[in-house]
Amino acid sequence: MPLARWWSKTVPLPGGAPAAGALEVDIASWLAIAGDVAAAGGHLLALWVTLGGVGGARAAVRAAFLIDGRLLVAQLPLSDLQGRYRGLQELFPCAARMQRAAFDLTGVAADDRDQRPWLRHAAWPAGFHPLRDRGSGEREASAIAVDTYPFVRVEGDGVHEIPVGPVHAGIIEPGHFRFSVVGEKVLRLEQRLGYVHKGIEQRFTELSLLDGCRLAARVSGDSAVAYSWAYCQALEALTRSDVPPRALFLRALCLELERLQNHLGDLGALGNDAGFAFGLTQFSRLKEELLRATQAALGQRYLLDTVVPGGVARDLAADATSILLRATADIARAARELRQIYDEHAGVRDRFVGAGLVDRALAQRLGLIGLAGRASGIALDLRADRPWPPYDVLAVVKCGAGAGRAGTDRAAGSASDGGKDSREDWAIDRTIDGAKVSAKRSIKDSVGDVAARVAVRFDEVQESCWLVARIVAALPSGPIRISVSTPTAPVLGVGLIEGWRGPVLVALEVTASGAIHRCHPHDPSWQSWPVLEHAIIDNIVPDFPLINKSFNLSYSGHDL
Repeated sequence: MPLARWWSKTVPLPGGAPAAGALEVDIASWLAIAGDVAAAGGHLLALWVTLGGVGGARAAVRAAFLIDGRLLVAQLPLSDLQGRYRGLQELFPCAARMQRAAFDLTGVAADDRDQRPWLRHAAWPAGFHPLRDRGSGEREASAIAVDTYPFVRVEGDGVHEIPVGPVHAGIIEPGHFRFSVVGEKVLRLEQRLGYVHKGIEQRFTELSLLDGCRLAARVSGDSAVAYSWAYCQALEALTRSDVPPRALFLRALCLELERLQNHLGDLGALGNDAGFAFGLTQFSRLKEELLRATQAALGQRYLLDTVVPGGVARDLAADATSILLRATADIARAARELRQIYDEHAGVRDRFVGAGLVDRALAQRLGLIGLAGRASGIALDLRADRPWPPYDVLAVVKCGAGAGRAGTDRAAGSASDGGKDSREDWAIDRTIDGAKVSAKRSIKDSVGDVAARVAVRFDEVQESCWLVARIVAALPSGPIRISVSTPTAPVLGVGLIEGWRGPVLVALEVTASGAIHRCHPHDPSWQSWPVLEHAIIDNIVPDFPLINKSFNLSYSGHDL
């Protein structure tokens, strides 16, 4: 196997997950590794640039690949910051925006033909790069030109452009969407993001290692547990800290509660976008019940400050077990009933089925991962494929098309059979709060449309309810936190957690004095935003809110 030659050259990489390795490469090996990973069906998880502190080089480009359940980080040292390194966009299309963003922040450019700014708007001059020029005063002294972004134009008879955003009608984050249409049929969508760039990566370097966890939890508020756990995972690996088993189980509990909160909210919003306000009302009720149970059990509705270096900030309340078991059992039962209602509602089915199609071949080519990837047959879930403690003993069942053991009945069936799913099914029994739940599990490919993404959410609601019950039943005794020391040598550590959208990666580089030299948090939305541009093609403009919501990608986690 071509990848074997690279693994033999790696050095172990500190991190919370097994089988992680790093190696330094030259330009030829940089492209060869990427080519071998792509040929083997692997994924580019993240790409970022570090300035200084990398041996004798002035900078380094790092790429994190996931292949066969193993994490490989390739490091390309750069001595000439004015030159251009070989980009990976031809092998991994999602790399294009990562490379553009890295240039905006550091001034280190890839050789991609698309050199348009990505994160930089009119907030700083073209020659200013925040991670390179901080403290130089250039930003304040320079005149900032009016922001003009060269969108790709579509020409032809009857073609019109519809600009949407960055300010939207709802209380949501900003992003610009430029539609090229004929009538209402979409020919092309081009996005422009970066409007909520906050300077998070620079801010990390101004914080202590212990305080960095609080910032990580706020990279994308709906994924606070995933980010704070990934950050702590990297830090604890660097300091060789053994987190108590009880703390690990409590972290997993928090992660599944976060997954449930988001899925319940999305299922209601998707029903509402399809003109079914009843769905929004019911799922809003269920989400509120879960938030109240979470607060009663763990002291916060949204778990922003629960995961901390060395463990968790608080233990379960005395009556937390009964509260959580009752809440998740009620949610599981209600979600099954609501799924049947969604299934049988003709208007909902008409909107969901066939809309926003992303087939498996397109998903594989564009590097789609996470929830949306599983709906298109990319059966990757790190909780099952690359489990870290305590998921290595929780036996997570992957949901979605091509998962081997996929989730419960799909929400909207298929377009060709009147809603009856003709794929092979088999049953898996789960027990939640003493009640046996038998659910059909499909094992054939899904169509990758809005209906499939809704189905994965329904499946994962059931799975997370079961996991919450199992975690609280198996919760070990013992301490919930230990003290964490400071690293005494410059080193890189990586944390990797399967958040509700997909893999959340945090790369943490520290100096010999124990300060943060570089911290790069990476959201799976980087992989999914470009796919959304393809998913809307040949759909009608009014379906965009529904298709967009079926992905529900992060602006804040992407813009940093």
